[in-house]
Amino acid sequence: MSNKEYRISNKEFFAGKKVLVMGLGRFGGGVDVAKFVCNASAKVIITDLAGAEQLSGSLGQLKEFADIEYHLGSHNPADFERADVIIVNPSVTPDNEFLKLARQNNKFVTSQINIFFELCPAPIIGITGANGKSTTAALTAHLLKNATYEIRHTRYENVWLSGNIGNEPLLAGMEQIGAGDLVVLELSSFQLEQLAQIRKAPRVSLLTNLTPNHLDRHGTFANYCAAKENIFKFQEPDENYPAVSIFNAEDKVGSEWFEKHKGQTGRICIKFSADDVSEEIRNVFLLPGRANLSNLAAAIAVGRYFGVEDKAITKCLPEFKALPHRLELVAQINGVSWYNDSDATTPESATAALEAFEQPRIIIAGGYDKNLSFDEFGRQIAQKAKAAILIGQTAKKIANAIEKKLATEATEKSTKIEIVNSLAEAVDLARHLAVSGDVVLLSPGCASYDMFDNFQHRGQEFVRLVREISG
Repeated sequence: MSNKEYRISNKEFFAGKKVLVMGLGRFGGGVDVAKFVCNASAKVIITDLAGAEQLSGSLGQLKEFADIEYHLGSHNPADFERADVIIVNPSVTPDNEFLKLARQNNKFVTSQINIFFELCPAPIIGITGANGKSTTAALTAHLLKNATYEIRHTRYENVWLSGNIGNEPLLAGMEQIGAGDLVVLELSSFQLEQLAQIRKAPRVSLLTNLTPNHLDRHGTFANYCAAKENIFKFQEPDENYPAVSIFNAEDKVGSEWFEKHKGQTGRICIKFSADDVSEEIRNVFLLPGRANLSNLAAAIAVGRYFGVEDKAITKCLPEFKALPHRLELVAQINGVSWYNDSDATTPESATAALEAFEQPRIIIAGGYDKNLSFDEFGRQIAQKAKAAILIGQTAKKIANAIEKKLATEATEKSTKIEIVNSLAEAVDLARHLAVSGDVVLLSPGCASYDMFDNFQHRGQEFVRLVREISG
């Protein structure tokens, strides 16, 4: 059952087949897949390198499906030889030895995102990038949902938000999606690698920006860019829609790709910039910083393509609040504002968070090492922060980058640098350093896997610690 021989045309494709779900995970994607194939009458086996204790949250969501077999703590080659279909978590690398074994045995290998693109009846708006893609996706869905009744020439009914943002399950809600709806998806580089295997891409594709990320997976920035460009590479027009490609005019790679793709038959190319946002719209937008203005400009570019007018945007925008873990105001305590920006997992996104404020800033940064450079991040901290409290694997690297900039660049400013052993210690130290008027900002510039399950776990712990201070 090779990938070349089969395409998934309906849910019944899985009925009676032995389906191996590779990677249950703790983010919900594996749970969504398992529920979908169970409800499609498949014989389901779940395999994951993690044990039952680590996966307890996900396992608890599957209690109703008593017939699922679980092979946890390791992968068994025999599972990959006997299964009819293997559905792979995006965190699994394409060159994984067990996937090689499956393909050698002519097994059908697919993924959650590939199944969705095969079966979704509605046009898909795909949003990717190194930074800002979750906020942009949420803003896009918000504008399209709330403006639909404000415009008479609307061509869509319901708006769905899902994908890497983890808002709603991709597959479990498939039957509710109609051909007259729109689907907004946040797409990661890992998911776009998977989609390239079936040569599919969204009808409307948007790139927020591109800076080095996930080099521990992709190896080089060029490889990372190649994975992201799949969102444009495989776009195809049809009789109802052209391919729409949207790029950030202020981003180097985005500008290059705009020039590369514009003028192609059947494709509309659009550029956006933070400067495009009118003063009237800025005045009702509650999220701080130029990076968020860029996210808004991107969402507006999509909205305008679908006919959303500025008066509708102005009306619904004040209702939009920051997403959890993305420049989220947690508390104001004794005049100190505490922000949770745990989703800032790259130096560039953490830099954008620093730039969002004018007040004195104390930044808590550091975490898992993805082999990224901290030189510019160190310079920005040296210029903009009164103190840097550093945690995790990268703490010394970031400290060295800050110290280097303080030593080599003439400045009257002095940034206090402290390395601590835990987030709890970081919050406690920040509490003692901060005075009224300061901002304390958890914006790690790194992934979380050295100390936490994921960025959500890190952000939740930060919120808990801050709320303990406020009593």
